[in-house]
Order: sequence, then C-alpha cells, then structure tokens
Amino acid sequence: MEKVIQCSAVVPVLNEERRLASCLQRLRRQTGGWQIIVVDGGSQDNTMEVARQAGADLILQTEGGRGRQLRLGAEAAQSDYLIFVHADTWLPEDADFWVTQTLQNPKWSAGAFRVRHQGEDCGPISRLFLPILNFRSRYASLPYGDQALFTRKEVYRQVGGMPEQELMEDLEFGKRLRKIGPIRKIPAEVEVSARRFGHRPWRSFLCWNLFPTLYALGVSPERLARWYGSPETTERRR
Repeated sequence: MEKVIQCSAVVPVLNEERRLASCLQRLRRQTGGWQIIVVDGGSQDNTMEVARQAGADLILQTEGGRGRQLRLGAEAAQSDYLIFVHADTWLPEDADFWVTQTLQNPKWSAGAFRVRHQGEDCGPISRLFLPILNFRSRYASLPYGDQALFTRKEVYRQVGGMPEQELMEDLEFGKRLRKIGPIRKIPAEVEVSARRFGHRPWRSFLCWNLFPTLYALGVSPERLARWYGSPETTERRR
C-alpha cells in the first residue's frame, strides 16, 4: 500500500551538522506520516551525511539563499500540506494536530507557532533579550521564519510560492498569505536556538527589530542581507 503523506516538511540547511539530527528526529516523531525534505545551500561540513543518517526522505542541493532553498523544497513536496522548519527549530510533539486542525479550516490561509528561544549558547546579558524575542512571536502582525509557518499547497501556489530573495522572504511570504486569509497564531511553542543572537546580541537585536521597518520602507533584501552578513559563516569560525 502506498504511504499516505500527511504533511511535507521543508528544512533549509547550511552547515548545520550540530543541530540537524535533533530537528529531524522531532519531525519524524509526528504522527500521520510526514515527508522530510532537506535542502542544502552549499554546506562545507557534514550536514548532508547527517541528513541521510537522520532519515530525511529527500535531500536536495541548490545555491545559497533561504528563499531559494524553501522554494525548491516546496516544489518537491508530495503532500497537500507544507511546513517550513529551520534546522535549529524543534517542533512541539503535537505539531501534527495543530497543522491538520488549522489547514482543514478554510478560514485560515496559514498558521505559525509561538517561539521560545533556548539560551544555551548565550551569555547572561544576551538572555535578557530573549523574552522580547519570544513576545514578538505572539503579537507581531506577520510571522517570522523561525515560527515554523505552514500552509496548504494550493494556497502556496496561489500566492506565487516562496519569494527567492536574499532576506525577508518570510515576511514577504506572510504578506502574500495574509491577502488570501488570516494567518492563525497557534497557542503552542516551537523551541528555537538563540545561537545567532547569543554570538552577537546587540547587532542581532538591532537588525531583527529595525530591518522589517527598513524593508517596509523599500530597502532591498539584497542590501539588508549585505548589512546583516552571514551568521552561518560567523559561527563556523568560532
């Protein structure tokens, strides 16, 4: 009998050998049968091997850029439900319930979880900012990429798919989804590593709070990406 896939999870990665296995283990524990698609953006470590050993159903490669990776993964998805999960994000055990309940209701164009940052890689000063970041996920008008945004494939196609832009692809995608219908804020949390924030807290805090406004004012994603730099590259040098 052919396996019924309830949801396709797209995981963009770049040098994620340390965290990918635990992320995929959480995805594998979801009931109903989830397809796990890992899309690598040019890793220089053992990310690809970790993905294979952790049981990814499909591993793809493309040029760097999270928007490009997410789009490629969504195009390969076999389910009518799509969820986009960062490699340093751990879904709640009942994520499958929330995804199914939300997407079966045509009222919602999409859904996104609340965030609870894990400060294991942060110093005491950095940890002071984490409640602010968690608060953002509850009350921001648009979801961010670390909130494990999910939607129906038909809606995904209706809005033109994931934008292939250097930065702010999550907010742009959310804006398009909101034109179709409201995005449900799920009363459950995903756990997210605060590693990037912990490594450069002041700069990250400023960027995360200022960049959405600059983007809304017309600053290009390419320019914002240059200002922000590459946290993946920075972490490899530690």
